[in-house]
Amino acid sequence: MKKLLLLSMIAMSLQFATAQDYKKVQNAFLLGRIEDAKTELDKLLADPKTQAQAQLKPETYVWKAKIYASFFKDKQLSAKYPNAETEAATALKKYEELDPTYAVIKEKDGIGAYFDMYATLVAQGSNRFAQKDWSNAGQSFVNALAYIDQIIANKWTSNTIPMDTTSILYAAICFQNAKELEKASIYYRKIADNKINDTNYVDVYRFLVDYYTRGKKDEKLFYNYLGIAREVHPSLKEEWESYEMDFIDTYDLKAKTELYAKEEAAGTLTEAKYIQYGSAFANAKMKDDIDSASAAMYNNKALDAFKKAFAKNDKSAIAAFNAGVICYNNFGELDDKVRDNIRTVQRINAEKPVEKDPKKKAAADAKVKAETEPYLKANTALEAPIAQQVDQAIEWLEKAYLLLKDKANRTNNEKSVINKSVDWLANLYSYKRDKVRGKDNAAFDKYEAKFKEYDAMHSKF
Repeated sequence: MKKLLLLSMIAMSLQFATAQDYKKVQNAFLLGRIEDAKTELDKLLADPKTQAQAQLKPETYVWKAKIYASFFKDKQLSAKYPNAETEAATALKKYEELDPTYAVIKEKDGIGAYFDMYATLVAQGSNRFAQKDWSNAGQSFVNALAYIDQIIANKWTSNTIPMDTTSILYAAICFQNAKELEKASIYYRKIADNKINDTNYVDVYRFLVDYYTRGKKDEKLFYNYLGIAREVHPSLKEEWESYEMDFIDTYDLKAKTELYAKEEAAGTLTEAKYIQYGSAFANAKMKDDIDSASAAMYNNKALDAFKKAFAKNDKSAIAAFNAGVICYNNFGELDDKVRDNIRTVQRINAEKPVEKDPKKKAAADAKVKAETEPYLKANTALEAPIAQQVDQAIEWLEKAYLLLKDKANRTNNEKSVINKSVDWLANLYSYKRDKVRGKDNAAFDKYEAKFKEYDAMHSKF
């Protein structure tokens, strides 16, 4: 019994001694003698009588955090104690392990350490930002966020904010400037996930949709943040569509074809998307691995897409022009076949032997006829499709010309469109004129007049 009483008295005396020593730490701290407070705390942790107990008490780490946070925020003391930030952070982490309810730190007014660490790290980040020390500045803001997040979560501030948006934004900007884009995306996403619609944060959404297109292609994340961007900034509809088209451009031809069919079935294709898909299909035939049947299919699909774009907006000169280009190129390819056939026929005739003997001459003529007839028939068969392509090319190129001819302040692209339109229209009417030469004078005069009209506008715009 006496032994138990003795042990109890020893324990009580140790607690009293520790409490008394904390009082010394507290008094020095309250008087602003921070280094003296550190000395008293160091004594407590070094004294064999109190060391073991002090190492297990949350109060020890509350005071250590307060002391080193005070060193950290003071310019001179921070220079004297360069590890102050790390010491304060380690002390707070140990405290949280010993007292996860934060009861002691609230009782001992220790939450000021969190505020000191937060404010000092924000100031540090701002200074590094001004010096363009981007990576370190970003890390300062990240470190600051660890403290403000705890302050907000524990409701130690009267501000009812869900997060420190400004520090998050600065962390993201710093990492972006440091070319650490993956880190930047982490903090931009924190803002986007909260669907902040302030116009000052619109670049957050621009970064994310661009990053998940060009930086780290990720279809799921791209469409997630594109959807949020459209939701919080609906007035930028055309811009978000432009980003989506950039993402679609990263698909291969097969994926684009499948997506086009899906979007067309859903009725979600816009003028801009029809033009984009049309361009992709028109360029398909330039791929080495595509067969002639597939090339023809994509060519027709491109023409159809451009026509549908114009149906969405009949003021779209580019849609009309692109449709005209498809038909003009089709005409050129068919006309090349005709010319090739003519050259082949001419070669066969030129190679025909001169025979004086009537029988041999008849045989030679028959042979030439047999050899040239397929080419002549092929050219006859090409007349109708050529005429169709010529007329369609004229129809669409004239639409483009008429939409742009009276427009003031044309863009460079529009100038190119109208100049090419009049040149190609001159070529097309020249072709139609020559086809009726000596056969239909009225038609000849009509096409001649149109040829001269457009030819006179060469390089005018």
